[in-house]
Amino acid sequence: MGRENLVVIKGAGDLASGVAHRLWRAGFQIIMTEIPQPTVIRRTVAFAEAVYEGVVEIEGLRGRLVRDGEEAWQVASRDEVAVLVDPQAGVVNELRPQVVVDAIMAKTNVGTSMDQAPIVIALGPGFRAGRDAHAVIETMRGHYLGRVIFHGEALPNTGVPGEVGGYSSERVIRAPAEGKFQGLKRIGDWVQAGEVVATVEGVPVVSAIDGILRGMLHDGLRVTPGMKVGDVDPRAQREHCFTISDKARAIAGGVLEAILFFQNRRIISLSSP
Repeated sequence: MGRENLVVIKGAGDLASGVAHRLWRAGFQIIMTEIPQPTVIRRTVAFAEAVYEGVVEIEGLRGRLVRDGEEAWQVASRDEVAVLVDPQAGVVNELRPQVVVDAIMAKTNVGTSMDQAPIVIALGPGFRAGRDAHAVIETMRGHYLGRVIFHGEALPNTGVPGEVGGYSSERVIRAPAEGKFQGLKRIGDWVQAGEVVATVEGVPVVSAIDGILRGMLHDGLRVTPGMKVGDVDPRAQREHCFTISDKARAIAGGVLEAILFFQNRRIISLSSP
């Protein structure tokens, strides 16, 4: 099998994983790169969790931790997502994929350029289409979520979480101190306002609202004051904790649209007299 359908996605958080799932359903082979200790909150729908667990499954698609680029290609070729600890995404130069997607969500460009692949797509602010990537996908909740941008940039980061169920900043759980994080509740648990859901070096971490604990940092990671460590969903639909979000699906649709736009434009140009 050739590599004309190979996609390397930088980052394996929940938004990146939503992109991976949709591209896989559309027939692409997927390799995702991660850092040695991912700080992903929505772990039940993030292939980054494979870094800790070895194998994870999201809506029928298995993600598997691999050791190197060769194993990554083998796993991707047999219809699974390969997850490779590769902070600099060296696998891009090694395997020369057709598509590179920067889904790190760093809100700044940390090393993506248009010469990395025939099609380079970036998610969210920090990138300019036509300079850093061939296309940028809007990631801010609202009217333009999932829009494909061919010229210019995504909307700037406001620092304020998007509204879910009538709550914005209140639904985000943040570390009260520096130190090692330890969860007391599990993703999918019902929590109440004022309830202790975790600790940081013995300091209580408290939920501000009632709802379902939709996301929680992996145990044992070191955190800093104010760092996001959890997410409470006031809509209280437990199944939402274990399925790809509406936001991730919208962004994934934009990525697929951008890939098909460039692929079909190339086909048209090659077939023109």
